[in-house]
Amino acid sequence: MSRIAYYRVSTTDQSIESQRQALGGSFDKEFSDEGVSGAVQANKRPGFSQLLNYVRQGDTLHVYAVDRLGRDAIDVQTTVRDLLNKGVAIEVYGLGRIAHGVGELILAVLAQVADMERKRISERTEQGRETARKLLATTGKTQHGKESVGRPLQANPAEVVAWRKANSASIQETAKHWQLSTATVKRYCKQSFSQTRPRLAT
Repeated sequence: MSRIAYYRVSTTDQSIESQRQALGGSFDKEFSDEGVSGAVQANKRPGFSQLLNYVRQGDTLHVYAVDRLGRDAIDVQTTVRDLLNKGVAIEVYGLGRIAHGVGELILAVLAQVADMERKRISERTEQGRETARKLLATTGKTQHGKESVGRPLQANPAEVVAWRKANSASIQETAKHWQLSTATVKRYCKQSFSQTRPRLAT
């Protein structure tokens, strides 16, 4: 019997560490999906798919929140029922152990609420972006006084990549030097590679 943890964050700039700490650690096996939207069906997520192939009867799966188990209420119900039928126990942070029957129903309701809230956040975010774009076009600044839409870059990607190459530095060393997350450095390097890779003739 194994204690298994699953973590998911929507962007590569986010860290799963807070989820790991909240769940208490000391797991026999951990799976994660970093940079994977909650709108993606559970069994289509690379990390969760590996988890489904790994779990066995008697194992206990620990997750931080209901939305980690599926993209919406229906997906959560399907995922939970499949796991329970395999004999896998499910522990949700703040809720405790989920069992057949009432536990599934409560989880489904919470998943529906989480899905509705995710959609509301998405709608509010898009409305904010649209307002920002309109103000930027007419006044040169957004409603928050910024001169561009979106988060400002933490550093110039080209300079970060050039410094890493010049110093033969690792991802970790580069992140420390520029005070960036390793995920951000990886993204900058990936962007640089895709921009410099020669295109094949058609």
